[in-house]
Amino acid sequence: MTVLDDFESRPGSATSLLRTLVGATLRDQGGWMPVSALVALMSELDVPAARTRTALGRVKAKGLLVAEARDGVAGYAVAPAAAEMLGRGDRRIFGPRRTGDDAGRWCLVSWSVPEDQRDLRHRLRRRLAAIGCGSVSSALWICPEHLADDVAVILDELELTGRATVFLASEIRYPGGPAAAIARWWDLPALRELHERFLAGHAEPITRLLDGERGAGGPEPSEAFRTWIRALDAYRPIPYQDPGLPPEFLPEDWPGTRSAEVFTRLAAAARLPAGVYATGIVAAGEKVRTGRPVRGWGRTSQPTP
Repeated sequence: MTVLDDFESRPGSATSLLRTLVGATLRDQGGWMPVSALVALMSELDVPAARTRTALGRVKAKGLLVAEARDGVAGYAVAPAAAEMLGRGDRRIFGPRRTGDDAGRWCLVSWSVPEDQRDLRHRLRRRLAAIGCGSVSSALWICPEHLADDVAVILDELELTGRATVFLASEIRYPGGPAAAIARWWDLPALRELHERFLAGHAEPITRLLDGERGAGGPEPSEAFRTWIRALDAYRPIPYQDPGLPPEFLPEDWPGTRSAEVFTRLAAAARLPAGVYATGIVAAGEKVRTGRPVRGWGRTSQPTP
């Protein structure tokens, strides 16, 4: 079964928002959440209950969630096979894009797959493109060195380790220099559009939230939740498609620098209060169901008095 990954659904759709919600909150609730809580949280994002239930069916079919009742309550848990994928997503979205040791260094992968295994070649190219690799030729792809481990995982999962060669290099010699090579091997206009679309759709609500944070008491939790999940949903695919190319080889007005800064500031301001708000929604639903206060929901929650 193919697990729904970050590039499999359109940002802003009910399925994508649910996928984002699962990655951002469900694991903090012990890896399981009642259906009613998922419906309530999605309603905060203006997704009706019927669309949420349809989206639940879709992500379940993709292997992200498994239906699991606890104490007679219908709910969903993160599928064991999806846990590693979610962890990789955390590292890609929130981790550093480059380090001092690998800045300006490259990973190249060359392979030989026979014509009668055309589907395997297609899967390999699709997987490499999905982590932000550029195409030098049909059987030679390139990415920044910090993605070398991701390349190794792909080759291993497709059982191509013995038919591929990975090179690490520190210099690109190309007519016109490295900037010209990068402009040929990556679709920079498409990457630019991704960053500009994120900024156009989310810079204003993010700025409004950050301005509120500077006031007394920090951002209002419900607004932090809505702004964070929607912006995270829009930003999630970007670190996959844009691999963090060296800025010295990109246009001076490259919008990726600003979009990364805006997202980092939002994460610092909204990630924790959004998690606390989600925990409160879950706990409130549990209190209604049992008539008892609930203690200790999730890492971000505060004990109920």
